[in-house]
Amino acid sequence: MAVQKHIGARLITRLITRLMHRWSRLSRGMTLGVKGVVINPAGEILLLRHSYVPGWHLPGGGVEVGETAGHALARELAEEAALTLTGPPRLHGLLLNLNLARRDHVAVFVIEHFTQGRPDVPNREIREIGFFAPQALPEDTTGPTRRRIAEVLGAAPPAAHW
Repeated sequence: MAVQKHIGARLITRLITRLMHRWSRLSRGMTLGVKGVVINPAGEILLLRHSYVPGWHLPGGGVEVGETAGHALARELAEEAALTLTGPPRLHGLLLNLNLARRDHVAVFVIEHFTQGRPDVPNREIREIGFFAPQALPEDTTGPTRRRIAEVLGAAPPAAHW
């Protein structure tokens, strides 16, 4: 009987340990997204309006497993705005985004060398896209989007948080 209790306690301990390790991986896994501050030759900034969240945003999205941040940026720009990079993007910063999770980060890039085809908009994800002068952004441009633009243009110091 004592042996059975000991074996049962060991099994319970092992099960709890495994559950705690799995919870730790789920609760502590870092996520990474990318955003692009795309600036055309006229100095205008590319913004888009999604179908699933309000406001105007910088283009971007999540980095998939096995994908580099640079590849994710190129993919998202192509998907959302029919934009192709013709030169390397410049990393502006890596910011902690506490709005989604405690370990979510966003890599912000500046893109000045690109070509653009004809975007298929509106679609399921993107309602509108457009280039806007920094001093004439749409009224409902999100706060984080406005802050990143100000940072990139030198009107504000770089931030650590999204």
